[in-house]
Amino acid sequence: MHRRRVWGGVVAIGVVALLCACSASSPRASVSSSTPAQSETTPSPTETPDGAPTDAPTDAAPPAAPVPVRPLGEPVVIASGLDAPWSILRLPNGATLISERDTALVRELLPDGSLRDAGSVAGVQPNGEGGLLGLAYLPVTDTDVSTDSGWVYAYFTGASDNRIVRMPLTGTAGSVGLGPAEDVLTGIPAAGNHNGGRLGVGPDGMLYATAGDAGNSGNAQNLDSLAGKILRMTPTGDVPADNPFGTLVYSYGHRNPQGIAWDSAGRLWASEFGQNTWDELNQITAGGNYGWPDVEGNGGAPEFIDPVQQWTTAEASPSGLAIIGDTLFMAGLRGERMWRVDPSTGAVDDWFVNSFGRLRDVVSGPDGTLWFVSNNTDGRGTPAPGDDRLYQVQVGP
Repeated sequence: MHRRRVWGGVVAIGVVALLCACSASSPRASVSSSTPAQSETTPSPTETPDGAPTDAPTDAAPPAAPVPVRPLGEPVVIASGLDAPWSILRLPNGATLISERDTALVRELLPDGSLRDAGSVAGVQPNGEGGLLGLAYLPVTDTDVSTDSGWVYAYFTGASDNRIVRMPLTGTAGSVGLGPAEDVLTGIPAAGNHNGGRLGVGPDGMLYATAGDAGNSGNAQNLDSLAGKILRMTPTGDVPADNPFGTLVYSYGHRNPQGIAWDSAGRLWASEFGQNTWDELNQITAGGNYGWPDVEGNGGAPEFIDPVQQWTTAEASPSGLAIIGDTLFMAGLRGERMWRVDPSTGAVDDWFVNSFGRLRDVVSGPDGTLWFVSNNTDGRGTPAPGDDRLYQVQVGP
């Protein structure tokens, strides 16, 4: 079911709809409805005439109020048999890639719902919550001709650190391949937990990454550490000239952020694991301090930026975040649900509560659909036969 909640995330004010739970025998999407297309949640860089990305406008007006959306029917299964899936990446060429945390494989979704191995990322050493994590894509530009298709970026845990690599994309949908990896950023602190790991390309053409505190809360307030931060870099890992501290650090005071997305006004949003009390949805500003470990959730201290929304850790444990038509969708792990947030009105719903188990990532699907992936085989869930699965649900007013 999904529930409507007031802004603040802690008081339910009424059950507004009921969805039937989806079991191991969930209906499977048709070939036509599951054909991948370019994701609406991956903004394209603003291009100058020579192809170089430019910064998005900083004075953009807030987006108009989104049209309220709801599920239009039950989710259907697109693919099954995934092993601890972590990130869904829909590509402009029509392909969809899914990273598997513990196998280090990047799987390609085929139109009939089967999966093939597109490649394996070298150097991945799974450890607790670490392994092969986020994926992102950047097209080739006039100044970078190492690939004629574009780059697939991956964030992963290695032997001694978390790092970001990029791999040239080869082939076409149905036969996608990944070329040799080259380092973009190394030396992000790693541990058995709190590795962050989400990647995203902003409307400014820059690469953003979430980095957890690596189990050491002091890292989050230390501006000399890459841990406990949201990082911003050029496509080759350099420091952008307009970063707030002259380093890769874009914002700090984070415990374990695992979702990032941009709205139509270019505003960055991030979902974040709390410790014992509050999970958070934050609007991220350059140079902002989000308080960890000094405060968890709303603290009201002027030196810290409070979350826009918070939930108890039993309700949420948020991971992937998508924005579709300026409506936010946030996948919940421990809470085993999908959150829908309308930032313009404060309306918050939770969908599919306890229907599919732990939910790790969510993206925009084709033709007005939402795609999300379960994460019951990650060692903390209770997998059913066929887990883990990629789901599709039609959404609309």
